[in-house]
Parts: sequence; structure tokens; C-alpha cells
Amino acid sequence: MPHIIHPLLLCGGSGTRLWPLSRKSYPKQFAKLTGEDSLFQASAERLSGEGFAAPIVITGSDFRFIVIEQLAAKEISAAATLIEPEGRNTAPAILASALVLEARSPGALMLVAPSDHVIPDAERFRDAVAAAAPTAANGQLVTFGIRPDRAETGYGWLELSQSPEDDFAPVAQPLKSFVEKPDAAKAEALLTGGQHLWNAGIFLFATDKLIAAFEKYAPDMLASARKAVEGAEADLSFNRLDPEAWAEMEDISIDYAVMEKAENLSVVPFGGAWSDLGGWDAVWMESGPDSEGVVTNGPATSIECKNTLLRAEDSSQQLVGIGLQDVIAVAMPDAVLVAHKDRAQDVKKAVAALKENGASQAEILPRDYRPWGWFESLVVGSRFQVKRIHVHPGAALSLQSHHHRSEHWIVVEGTAKVTVDDEIKLVTENQSVYIPLGAVHRMENPGKVPMVLIEVQTGSYLGEDDIIRYEDVYARGQGAKG
Repeated sequence: MPHIIHPLLLCGGSGTRLWPLSRKSYPKQFAKLTGEDSLFQASAERLSGEGFAAPIVITGSDFRFIVIEQLAAKEISAAATLIEPEGRNTAPAILASALVLEARSPGALMLVAPSDHVIPDAERFRDAVAAAAPTAANGQLVTFGIRPDRAETGYGWLELSQSPEDDFAPVAQPLKSFVEKPDAAKAEALLTGGQHLWNAGIFLFATDKLIAAFEKYAPDMLASARKAVEGAEADLSFNRLDPEAWAEMEDISIDYAVMEKAENLSVVPFGGAWSDLGGWDAVWMESGPDSEGVVTNGPATSIECKNTLLRAEDSSQQLVGIGLQDVIAVAMPDAVLVAHKDRAQDVKKAVAALKENGASQAEILPRDYRPWGWFESLVVGSRFQVKRIHVHPGAALSLQSHHHRSEHWIVVEGTAKVTVDDEIKLVTENQSVYIPLGAVHRMENPGKVPMVLIEVQTGSYLGEDDIIRYEDVYARGQGAKG
């Protein structure tokens, strides 16, 4: 690949259509939906290696440590991790990232890729990127079109100037137009016509050419994006974009902001398999149903079922389906989804209904991720709570105290280094320590294996916001949790 490609991984979506596994607190890109790696990890690996620079990642504040942890697990380092003050669709995110890259490497080729897509043939996709690079280097804004295999109404489409090659070779050609998500009849016509592809939302362009497009078609957004980048604040290895400037920008997609108006557009067909995993029906399809059309994940058992997905996420569960047909059943420790497979796109309606009813399950997973590890509530009462806390090797919680609760810690795996006021000691497996109300305390994992402890909280208020933070290696403010 003669041109160096700089990947931009968009990593801010909420993925409500894959509830209850995907939630606002831990969206689908971080979940292991179709393999041993998360979608985010698979995307990062797909766009790494020869010809690729280290990726830029743009994500939300709540996910910044998950991003770093998942990249580290694949031995990938980000060139920059930008923190969006709030989600405002793809145009602001892509523009801000392009400005950052342009400042470092003027005219660099930036490949924009959502981090929650499945592309099984990574080599074929990289070949398509390599084929698109000369066209992008010559000033074109290149999008990638997916070979359609059905009359899909959930995607936008791309109209080609001419039919693609018979073998769907990745040959760039002028893009004639973008097509809005069609109704069923129009989608069928687009499929049979042979000159339309699915719009995957994947782009390749030189950063200066994209910035020029914004200068022409969305100058106000460009001005605000410049202020957001110039006013960014360093936060450990992250860059927090300026929130006031960010709030000035329109909540709009890159397609609507500039792509549909630009004249220097090209498209490269991609004939390999692709899915945005936009619903549980897509997960069922990508997971390889057996001869009866059944997919099971986790502790799930199918008895005389057909065309059904049974997925259980907790080892303490047993999900059993008997005589089911065209059913999706997903069991989490705190929520269960059962739906007809044809209604997969309506899962977001369930999330909306739960939010309206005030159910925390709408957006929050029972396992809460932190930069140092994670915790989950095991039992909650009126004046007590029992948690399991997992701390990564070498990690430490903040030095803190609480106004309304005391805590008992029992180490069940590994060794904890515990600070309580002026006393520091090691607590090993089967040992415990008491943290009085108001005591300044911290737990650390000094070892090379994960440390797990059971925490029993007692008091009049057990909320995560009852915390006074004195010192924190992760530079979080008083409003942060954990």
C-alpha cells in the first residue's frame, strides 16, 4: 500500500437496537457479539499493520478507558484519542478529527470507519482501501459501497455512474448520487437495477480536501470545530474537545453536512461480506445458524426450535427454548428480551418504554466499568449493598471518603494494598478490612493478576455520588464515579 492510511475509528454510538446486551453505559462496539474480540477491537485490527498509521479514536468520556484497555489487549496504541463533550452525529466528529490530523500531517489520507461493523474478510477490505487511495490522493472524497444481497430498507444507498465490474473489483468511479433509505418497493428496484450499492458510512479522503468541503458547504461548523480543537484540554493521554464550541455545532451526519453537496465524489465497490449488526436479526445471520436456523450463545439450549436466536450472557443462567420459531431471546442478569425475529428493529421501542417508566435497565448494565476495572451489585437492600469489585493488575481506585456509608472489604482473589487513614497494609485472600464512615481510604492491586473483593456497604445512602476524592491517578473530578 504505497499511501499511508490514517484510520479514524468512530466510537460513540449507543446501539439501542441490540438491547439488553448493548446499552448507553456499554454500547455494542465494546461487546463480543460474533467472536472472541469486541467489534471495536476487530475494527482496530482490520485497520492496522503495513500501510496503516496508528488510529485516531473519537469517543465519549464514559468510554475512554474502555477504548484504551481494549486497544492495549490487542497491542495497538492510538495516535490520539479525542473525547466528544456530547454525541452530535458524524459530521462534527469527523471534522474535528480531520483538523487534528491535518495539523500533524497536512494532506494525510484519513479512513473513516465506524467501529461496530463486521467485515469478515479483512484482507479484501484492505485491498479495497488500497485501490481507493490513489483516487483520494488526487482530491476525491471516496465512499465505499457494499454489494447488496437483499432489498434493504434500513440503509441508505449509493447510485453508481456505471455498473460495477462482474467480479466486483474495487475500481473507483464517480458517485452519481446518495439515495435516502427507500421503502420496500423502491429497495427492490434498486437491488434489481444493478447500479446501486449500500452506503456503509466508510470514507477515505485527504484531510485538506475534506476541510475545504466544509469551508464551502458548512463554514459555520468549520469555525466551531476549529475552536473546539484549539480549546481542547489534555486529560492524561486523551484530548477533551472544548464543550462550548462543540455545542455550537449542528447535530448532523457527514452525508447531509457535505457529502451530498460535494462535486468531487467517488465510490469504490466492496464485494465482500459486511454487516453493521443493526439488530438481533443481523447478529443471528452473522453467527452462522445451524441446519435448523438456530443460533445459541452461552448457557442456552434449543429443543425443536427453528430460525431462532437463544443467547444467555451469565454462567449462572440457563436459557431453554422449546418449539420456538422465528424468535429472538436474549437473557442478561437484569433483563430479558423475547421478540419475533421480524420485529428486531422495534427493540429500540422497548428501550424508550423502559426509559419512560424510569427503569435503569434501559441504559445501564449491572456491571459498571471503570478505568481501574469493574464492579457489579450482587444484593441491594434499604440500608446495605453487596458488590463484587474486580481491579486490574497495577490499578488503583482513588483516595476517597464517604459521608453516608461504611464498608467491609473481603478479598477473595489476589492481594489488595489497602489504605485506611494513616494505615497501609496488604490484605490477602480470605482476609478482610473495615472502612469506617468518613475514613479516607483506597484499594490498590499491587500484583500481576486481577484482584477481586466483596464489598459490603452499610449506611443511610449508598449512591455512587457519595464520594469525596482526594487523589486520583486517572485525573477524574469530584463528579466522577469510582
